[in-house]
Amino acid sequence: MTENHSVTDIFRLLADDTRVDILRAVAVAQYELDEVGSGSTELAFSEIYDYVEVENTSKLSYHLGELTGTYLRKSDDGYSLTHAGERIVRFILSGNYQQPDSFGPKPVEGVCVFCGEEALEAFLSHQFFRIDCSACEKPVTGQPITPAQVKTHDDDALIRSVKRQSAEVAKQLRIGMCPECGAHLSAGIIEVSGNPLPDADSFLVTSACEECLREYNSPLTYSVVHHPASIAFHWDRGVDVSSQGIWEFNEHLYKGDWTSEQIESNPDEYEVVLRHESDAVRLVLDSTATVIRTERVRRENGEFHRS
Repeated sequence: MTENHSVTDIFRLLADDTRVDILRAVAVAQYELDEVGSGSTELAFSEIYDYVEVENTSKLSYHLGELTGTYLRKSDDGYSLTHAGERIVRFILSGNYQQPDSFGPKPVEGVCVFCGEEALEAFLSHQFFRIDCSACEKPVTGQPITPAQVKTHDDDALIRSVKRQSAEVAKQLRIGMCPECGAHLSAGIIEVSGNPLPDADSFLVTSACEECLREYNSPLTYSVVHHPASIAFHWDRGVDVSSQGIWEFNEHLYKGDWTSEQIESNPDEYEVVLRHESDAVRLVLDSTATVIRTERVRRENGEFHRS
């Protein structure tokens, strides 16, 4: 087949059990035959035939021809998965087309950013891991989660995996890469009128992907927590921010230990200060939420000075 198909044509190719079995078989065979685990092994026609239950070689040849160009690539050495084939077969193997198992509500540590109460509960809502406050009944945070992620972790391990996942997502957002599709993200900073968050941070970083249309929002203070300067600053003080969930940052914002403010205009610049006891790290960002300079400071006589 040619490589110029409509989206309907591309998905119609999968409306056949044998073709789905072929893609699954290629992935399984690569897993079993590829010693380095790169998934780059090219499979000969005969090897695929050994893995797929198909009536005869003619039918296998036909289905391979239909899949080639979209889900499979063919060379003189055999067949291998394309990017689309790789993504769809991992989706199939992991069972991520299924509904996730139930989870929660389960109490988690942390305070509500809106009311300051220690009344947070984690649970699943459709495809999202949600944390709500049972005291003020407001949604505190949420992020997409996969059925495989839920299936392969018990309750505590699932929460830890979500924490790590949120840290990785935050790092990708900071460098302007869409966690969903890998495309470039456009980002900006807006001041929220009637902001329900504490006065310590009235700015929101909004990031949008023009390719997959995914949007992300975060308080300005939270957007820099996983910057190397912040990670190193907290690590030196015995805190691994990469192992914490976003909801565990709320206490710092609610108490006013983490703050943001606009310090320049034309062009706009913003300053975030993350305090830890008598020390702090100060990060300055431009209008695209890019950190342009950092410094560590120490409090002396009630004021922070360069350390």
